[in-house]
Amino acid sequence: MNAAPQTARGREIVIGLTGGIACYKTAALVSRLVQAGHGVSVVMSDAAEHFVGPATFEALTGRPVHRALFGDREFPLGAHIGLAQRAELVCVAPATANLLGKLAHGLADDLLSTMLLATKAPVLLTPAMNATMWEQPSVQRNVAQLRADGFELIDPAEGWLSCRQQGTGRMAEPEEIFARIEARLAAAGPSS
Repeated sequence: MNAAPQTARGREIVIGLTGGIACYKTAALVSRLVQAGHGVSVVMSDAAEHFVGPATFEALTGRPVHRALFGDREFPLGAHIGLAQRAELVCVAPATANLLGKLAHGLADDLLSTMLLATKAPVLLTPAMNATMWEQPSVQRNVAQLRADGFELIDPAEGWLSCRQQGTGRMAEPEEIFARIEARLAAAGPSS
């Protein structure tokens, strides 16, 4: 198992980002987690890079951003295994309809989805999408399946969406996600 450098609080969190405008909020979340003394590793999907660059998260965490399923020299057994073992908690913010569907059906075709299937750590998903997408029966079936499978979700909020509509689909605010992460880590007890 690859051990990451210990932080003041000794908690290791992996933050995953999928492709959505809400990625800009994730930068504030990552900053808050690092300021609280957590070690944070970031995994970005290809689509996430269309909204925010890896350099943002590398500057905030002091660590490389992980993007590729293969070739990560830090993890000779594969980044999906190394990151999965490192994580005490994984949070995907934002979690798109695509990722929810893949997880609900056990599909893994990139680093993030493969790492999520390989981890034993608690996983917190924070969906963000257009309101019509969120309301689709197929998306709601996937959400119900994920909850049944033990994933914890923070439902999206109602409000102004980037598609210039009002509705439910806004990713939760960074402070709410931070509070849920802290609560989940506290419930898990001290780091081993």
